[in-house]
Amino acid sequence: MSEGTTRRAKVAAKPKAPSQAAQKRAVRMQRAEQAGLLFESPDDIICGVDEAGRGPLAGPVVAAAVILDPARPIEGLDDSKALTAKSRDALYDLIVERSLAWCVAEASVEEIDTLNILHATMLAMRRAVEGLSVTPTLARIDGNRCPVLPVRSEAVIGGDALVPAISAASIIAKVTRDRMLLELHSAFPAYGFDAHAGYGTPQHLAALRAHGPCVHHRRTFAPVRAAYELHGAAAQVAAATAASDAAGPDDAFAPA
Repeated sequence: MSEGTTRRAKVAAKPKAPSQAAQKRAVRMQRAEQAGLLFESPDDIICGVDEAGRGPLAGPVVAAAVILDPARPIEGLDDSKALTAKSRDALYDLIVERSLAWCVAEASVEEIDTLNILHATMLAMRRAVEGLSVTPTLARIDGNRCPVLPVRSEAVIGGDALVPAISAASIIAKVTRDRMLLELHSAFPAYGFDAHAGYGTPQHLAALRAHGPCVHHRRTFAPVRAAYELHGAAAQVAAATAASDAAGPDDAFAPA
């Protein structure tokens, strides 16, 4: 064997170091196992539950519930925020195709303003679980609290990066809500919903100051309240009238 060939063989034999993201996931999985978060009965039908849209100033909060099929694994599931938009879209299609059941639901802006964002999020999660075409025996919820459900549930902090079913729910919820905000942008282009999905970016805050809120803004959120005050009572009356006119039947459930 020549010297050049020997050197190439040595280089090829050198093990590839795991990526920083892979190292972080391994640490989180180890901590979860130590905390007993990954224990489950082999008879359990597990659904993962996550939400998208708690923080934005506009649009509904969206939740998803997913029951994965062990016979049809999906590679690359992770916290939706850690994925690119292209990866999320591709995984969304795989989750829809391969899951045993999935459901996406929402709580409206009116419900957010009436109940507060925490209770509206819990409502959207309950709707998503209850809308599944397959009844789970265990719901794993991303975060530190669970909605009131007709099935056993457990909260998993950081679950969107630890539990594949929660990762899948995270992806379904985020892709669904991002698409909703793209549609909202076509009706209200002045706010730039296609760029920030309703979050309080400098662009969005400037548009609120310039144009005042629209019917899809959350009136109980501080920057939106400030914009109403800036534009006067007329803006509140117009938004309330538009909200009343837009109210329709409850269509939050979208079972697989």
